[in-house]
Amino acid sequence: MAIKAEHEIHNRRRGLNVGVGLMLAGFVGLIMVLTFVKITSSDFQIPASQANGVGQQVQSEEGN
Repeated sequence: MAIKAEHEIHNRRRGLNVGVGLMLAGFVGLIMVLTFVKITSSDFQIPASQANGVGQQVQSEEGN
């Protein structure tokens, strides 16, 4: 059996898939660049909530 030639709809779908893939890759790259720039800036500090150990068990002074 001979190999069928691709239909026009396959070419259209491939073009759309490539476009969506490029947009997704661009978005991920943008997020990575923004994160890198924010972390490497000279005024970056860990938020106070994380620095104080939020989420860890702490003994209260009320006697509970």
